[in-house]
Amino acid sequence: MEHEENNEQLKELDHDHKNSSGHSHDISNLSGKKIFWVTVLNAVITIAEFVGGLISGSLALMSDSLHNLSDTIAIALSYFANRISNKPKNIRKTFGYKRAEILAAFINSGILVGISIMLIFEAYKRFNTPEIINGNLMIIVALIGLVANFISVYLLEKDSHENLNIKSSYLHLVSDTVSSVGVVIGGIVIKIWNIVWIDPLITILISIYILKETWHILKKTVDILMQASPLIEYDNIKAAVEKIDGVENIHHIHAWMMNEKTIYFEAHLDMNDMKISEAERIYDKIEHLLKEHYGIDHITLQAEVNRCTDKNFIRESIGF
Repeated sequence: MEHEENNEQLKELDHDHKNSSGHSHDISNLSGKKIFWVTVLNAVITIAEFVGGLISGSLALMSDSLHNLSDTIAIALSYFANRISNKPKNIRKTFGYKRAEILAAFINSGILVGISIMLIFEAYKRFNTPEIINGNLMIIVALIGLVANFISVYLLEKDSHENLNIKSSYLHLVSDTVSSVGVVIGGIVIKIWNIVWIDPLITILISIYILKETWHILKKTVDILMQASPLIEYDNIKAAVEKIDGVENIHHIHAWMMNEKTIYFEAHLDMNDMKISEAERIYDKIEHLLKEHYGIDHITLQAEVNRCTDKNFIRESIGF
């Protein structure tokens, strides 16, 4: 019974926070129908390009089929992670499930990096041992993939601007759209001039492009999972807080991100000897400052009167 009451209290707190923050941090309206059709389209492309690559002998088509297979998995993973992230907090997950999307973005990005590196090696081998390629079939299959990828990109484009998880899947689709264009061009070159080395060259160029686009997401998700400090103006925060009457010093700050938008902040405040009611008014001023000027969502402040011997803004000793 007590466990259920605790869960209800956490749900109420979560609901109150969402209502008071003035904006949403998650894409909760991601359409299941969108995901379904994007997944179906990518499954069709994967099969068509894999079979077409085997028959035509095109490594570029085979690479596209592998990318699309990873897309299908990535988009489904993004969808389920998005749904999990919107589950309410409970006594075992007091921070909620927001990190589910960051984990999905990390996995998707890691898969893309791995596939791209593998394809670069395969393309290098193809340079040394070129194969005969059916340019006509290569063009037809690549055009099918191009049209389907354009539709998929259109369906997810809007949601990709607000969320790293969806953006990682969106980048999968963009990369495949670009690669399909490259494969079509490669097929035309092979058909007209019979330059078969263009096939592995396109594969390498596509892979390098994907690595470049994926690196930013991979780095950011690792930073979030490692609880790296967000890029906010710490010196300005210190100066502004210490100007508030009653605050002698702010120290031992910790700042981290739950996802790409939600910042948590905690700190110790050296304050004058005062009543708790007076301290709470100062808390309100500091919270307003941090929320309005620095976009910090969750703030925990600990008041004390000359309690800490270490007054450094960032605690240098080991521990919290």
